[in-house]
Amino acid sequence: MGPKARHEYGDDLRPRYRKASQKEKKIMLDEFVANCQYNRKYAIRLLKASPKTSHKTSHRGRKKHYAHPGILEVLTFIWRRTNLPCSKRLKIILSLWLPHYPYEIPKEVLDALLKISPATIDRLMKPDRAKYQKKGLTFTKPGTLIKKHIPIKTNQWDETKPGFIEVDSVAHCGNSGAGSFAFTIDCVDIATTWTEQRAVWGKGERGILNAMINIEQSLPFELLGFDCDNGSEFLNWHLVRHYLKRKKPVQFTRSRAYHKNDNAHIEEKNWTHVRQYLGYQRFDKIELVDMLNDLYTTEWRLYFNFFIPSVKLVAKHRLGSKIIKQYDSPQTPLQRIMDSDQVADEKKTQLIDLFNTLNPFVLQEQMSAKIKAIMKKVNE
Repeated sequence: MGPKARHEYGDDLRPRYRKASQKEKKIMLDEFVANCQYNRKYAIRLLKASPKTSHKTSHRGRKKHYAHPGILEVLTFIWRRTNLPCSKRLKIILSLWLPHYPYEIPKEVLDALLKISPATIDRLMKPDRAKYQKKGLTFTKPGTLIKKHIPIKTNQWDETKPGFIEVDSVAHCGNSGAGSFAFTIDCVDIATTWTEQRAVWGKGERGILNAMINIEQSLPFELLGFDCDNGSEFLNWHLVRHYLKRKKPVQFTRSRAYHKNDNAHIEEKNWTHVRQYLGYQRFDKIELVDMLNDLYTTEWRLYFNFFIPSVKLVAKHRLGSKIIKQYDSPQTPLQRIMDSDQVADEKKTQLIDLFNTLNPFVLQEQMSAKIKAIMKKVNE
């Protein structure tokens, strides 16, 4: 018998116990002790006590500040809309998304959400957490003929000046690499985490070059460095001439062969900015390239660069057998650009003016509609 049932049983027995004879009280007390497993003296005190003092329902510890059901409702709504971020990133997302929340939020709920800590978010949302783990295919074919002309760079993590980007290709091939299909060219600026994506049909050199020209024109800062893996789509003479044979050459570097962690920044974005939203299906219809680019060049880049924060590794050291990593506070790419002295004030003003016209919930809904249309075309 649980505590609540014992209390109800005692409350029901108490009035009859008070009016019963001595013989009846003995029988009722024996039954009460047997059913509730109480000490006999303690059972007598309970049955003699007044209803107000028979049992207390006091709660130990501090007052619960986040017990309002509306808090978890808003947290869950935004968490799912932003593709299940960790609590530290969700804390920053709340400050950006709450002003645009589509429903009215009670003042006590809003105050609690603005003060809530990442640890409390973890505790409240623990039942709703889910784990995802998928693995895709790799289609990096080495460009051996030109390797000796492209220097290797392994200290990309030290870049603090905007303009040094890492680039990779994401294959939308499904379970087979046969035939033709679409690729996404994924790019991230190391200093600001600003990202750009473009879709191409196959891995032709001309298509890759045009995608990179378009990406460079969309960056809010000057392109200073280009770093890629050893794939033939990037190690070709078209890109070499484009970046090195210009009035102000761009630093062109590559990673070491078979060292995937040399491109850790872009490998992470391949998952968080492409796979989590578009999955692993096969995009083998050429019309999908235009549909993807329509998405990438509008809502997609605004959503990720203006409203989705990320953390950056700032230090790591070994302690015995463990490697201790330290990260900075979560920030959006826009916030990192605002903090940079290397970006022109005019460009910052343009970005802030654009930011003030945007609603993340509207962007997310428009993205969802376009992704559904893409998937419908894929499954035709």
